[in-house]
Amino acid sequence: MNPTTTSSGTAEPAILDATELTSDPELEARFAESAHRILADLVRAGAALGWVEPPEPREVAELLGHVVNAARTGDGSLRAAYFGGRLVGLGYWLRYARPTHRPHADLEKVAVDAAAQGRGVGRALTAALISDARRAGIEVLTLDARGDNDHALDLYRSLGFTEYGRLPDFVAVGERRYDKVFSMLDLRRGRDARGRLRRD
Repeated sequence: MNPTTTSSGTAEPAILDATELTSDPELEARFAESAHRILADLVRAGAALGWVEPPEPREVAELLGHVVNAARTGDGSLRAAYFGGRLVGLGYWLRYARPTHRPHADLEKVAVDAAAQGRGVGRALTAALISDARRAGIEVLTLDARGDNDHALDLYRSLGFTEYGRLPDFVAVGERRYDKVFSMLDLRRGRDARGRLRRD
């Protein structure tokens, strides 16, 4: 779980998948605890992760258990980022349950510890999740983000996602309202990064 060092001398996080996370019971238990800490701290600070109040430890453990089970059957992917032995981020996608949408998946969460932000963790996690989606034969990877989450939206655009719609003032956080932004990455062969058919 040691980070790698790039040619510029900066450290990159070690990115583990669901199999690596669950192969060691102690690592698996620590992962759930650390993931809860990261998610609860981020939500407490106002991060857009789908919760208004910080989630309870049991809720996070159940969520991660569901994602791990989906990853085992090819219906999801879970990635965790570590610097040394410390969890600094996690992300996952899940295949759509509706039969007519089964070829596609939704990137549901990417969360990075506040202390590790700006070090390429979110990019490394998202790139690994995209690679997993390609290997799993996912045709279109979708996501939605809160409209004020400019950093995340910029990251997704830089990795090839394109916005395909938004719902104005749809996300309610107390009295505040934010747009809900929908983006997609078309992974089908014969299409470019924007999902358009290639002419070559």
